Amino acid sequence: MMKIICKIILAVFLLGLSYFFGQVWKENVHVIDPEENKNLPIYCVDTKEKAVALTFDVAWGNEDMDEILDILKKEKVKATFFLTGEWVSKFPEDTKKIAREGHEIGNHGDNHKHMTSLSREEQKKEIRDLHEKVRLLTGKDMELFRPPYGDYDDTVITTARENGYEPIQWSVDSLDWKEYGREAMITQTVDNKNLTEGAILLLHTGTLYTKEALPEILHRIKEKGYHFVLVSQLIYKSDFYIDFSGKQYKKSR
Repeated sequence: MMKIICKIILAVFLLGLSYFFGQVWKENVHVIDPEENKNLPIYCVDTKEKAVALTFDVAWGNEDMDEILDILKKEKVKATFFLTGEWVSKFPEDTKKIAREGHEIGNHGDNHKHMTSLSREEQKKEIRDLHEKVRLLTGKDMELFRPPYGDYDDTVITTARENGYEPIQWSVDSLDWKEYGREAMITQTVDNKNLTEGAILLLHTGTLYTKEALPEILHRIKEKGYHFVLVSQLIYKSDFYIDFSGKQYKKSR
């Protein structure tokens, strides 16, 4: 009788243990579901190619634009520039020059507003008004949208996609806008743990150190074996999903 009781106790204990570890596994292991996270922007891309995308947010002055474009030309690097409407209106010739030199122009909002504070119609206007400005100046239709300040929610992402745009964030932040200095910017970018295949790098124009640090950043990233592509060349245009971290994957066929 005692042996039977012991066996029952052991069985109950093992069952409880199994349930406990099953719950722990469920809570800590995330299985990627292609149907999840439909309203996330793209932070980086899953790719075996040693390619990264260099992006600039452009909302301030144009005092360093010529020098940045000259550096990119010398280094044979193409970049994606996310422009605001105010900047485009102030500097139309610079806008045309960016496009003329083979760089990509992305939409950064007509008035650089926090998109989550706007209604859906106001969000649409922020996107479409700038779209028309750039199209009239360059003859090109933009297809990439970066919410100002990185500020988004489900509505912002849905509105962007409904208007023909793919929302883009970043995985490597240079922190150049904090103006810690040239060396700090280089280290923050080149030694960043997220600098891997498919990374999207964030820099800004109109800062103190971006133009000073840019040549070294490009050299050192190239030395790591990476090459630079436009964001539109890096991302998947169809049959993709985005995981909980914002990484874009190609769907398996």
